[in-house]
Amino acid sequence: MSSIGVVTIGRNEGDRLIHCLQSLLSQLPKGMPIVYVDSGSTDGSIEAAKALGVEVVELDLSVPFTMARGRNTGFAYLIEHFPDLEYVQFIDGDCELLPGWIEQALKAIAADEKLAIVCGRRRERFPNASLYNRIADIEWNTPVGEATACGGDALMRVSAILEVNGYNPTLIGGEEPEMCLRLRQRGWKIFRIDADMTLHDAAMFKFSQWWKRSIRGGWAMAEGAAMHGHLPERYKVKESRNRWLWGLVGPIAALSLVWFTSGLSLLMVLLYPVLVWRVYQYRRSYGDAASDARIYAFFCILGKFPEAIGQTKYWLTRWQGKPATLIEYKMPATKGSLVG
Repeated sequence: MSSIGVVTIGRNEGDRLIHCLQSLLSQLPKGMPIVYVDSGSTDGSIEAAKALGVEVVELDLSVPFTMARGRNTGFAYLIEHFPDLEYVQFIDGDCELLPGWIEQALKAIAADEKLAIVCGRRRERFPNASLYNRIADIEWNTPVGEATACGGDALMRVSAILEVNGYNPTLIGGEEPEMCLRLRQRGWKIFRIDADMTLHDAAMFKFSQWWKRSIRGGWAMAEGAAMHGHLPERYKVKESRNRWLWGLVGPIAALSLVWFTSGLSLLMVLLYPVLVWRVYQYRRSYGDAASDARIYAFFCILGKFPEAIGQTKYWLTRWQGKPATLIEYKMPATKGSLVG
């Protein structure tokens, strides 16, 4: 345990951040370094973290915020102040660490010197609070075994992260898969073990929140393909083309050809239920309950439209030479809710 440090990041997470830090402080040995990196919160998060005795680093407000930049900053702080660390547990400020995770992750990563990252099952804290929370909980259920990527919560080997210079700080989405790609190029491995890792609080209660989150996903696909699509594995190229076809080009073509095809072009709409059915069958074969598979399949296909918008936003922003800005879908906590 003495060889581990923790980095958590947040921006206006309110009580979610308090739950996160308390879960760390209640489970981890006293003295284990924990650093919280704040990205311009206005809800009292900084004061609350300091009151709990956690080290706090505030990001420079003159530079655009990204989660990748926050994680890099926390990682650099730990390495500077605790140079003997071997592992770092990253956890987002809207998550809680579950009992027993660190021990199980340590056992797994120590068993294979080529393992750079070990992750587990992230679960939604309130999956039944909204349809969109439920969708997120289904998404977190990824296959156990060697993986191509991880999420924001994971135990990582310090030497591996140093070898690839950490996250790309300019990315506003998809920063974890992009770093994992660079790790895999250098022979490192990512592994998901069959263990509960964290509780996540998506706090998605509106369709508009889910829509914005999907737009961010589309942006990440487009940027990933632009950066690494030339590599042998054609990173994110297939996903990006899929969103262009089903989320933008196909619908536009179907509508624009109505006159010339006497309406037959509208038959393309019938292909969307077929796609939903295929995704449904896949999730059922994976073990999802029928109700979960139906919800996931429907929103997976519906999500192609905002994801296509996200891709369009990425390319327009790049063409205009403008800097990327965060696409935030969460409602910020009420200012001052954490401090008296």
